[in-house]
Amino acid sequence: MKTATLEKKTHSPKAKHPTDLIRQIQKGLRFSELETLQNSIDMPFEQLAAKLCISRSTLQRRKAAGRLSPDESDKVMRLWRLLEHATKVFGDIDKARAWLKFPQRGLGGAVPLDYAETEVGAREVDNLLGRIDYGVYS
Repeated sequence: MKTATLEKKTHSPKAKHPTDLIRQIQKGLRFSELETLQNSIDMPFEQLAAKLCISRSTLQRRKAAGRLSPDESDKVMRLWRLLEHATKVFGDIDKARAWLKFPQRGLGGAVPLDYAETEVGAREVDNLLGRIDYGVYS
């Protein structure tokens, strides 16, 4: 029951199988998925775009086209994955948002969303969330 509530609040792009998700990313997610992420993560749009390395002009072009590039889609999915994992670990989307935006000792004082600008950094954030979930926070 808890999981259904969390999914309802985040509304991330869902695929039934990893192959479907890969196809969605390769095709490019709808621009509305980025808007939904922005609402879910509760961050100003331009700040989120900067975290995704999308310039203002590119953002306007994507909005007009209605679709993100495959690379941008992959970055959006990376943040969705972390938001969902943090929400599961902390049991509340508000706590997850706060944790993702606040410097964490387990990341050497870095902000998780800043770390997540790269795939390697996102994996470290994911690993830290796993350690917190299993009670081996360091």
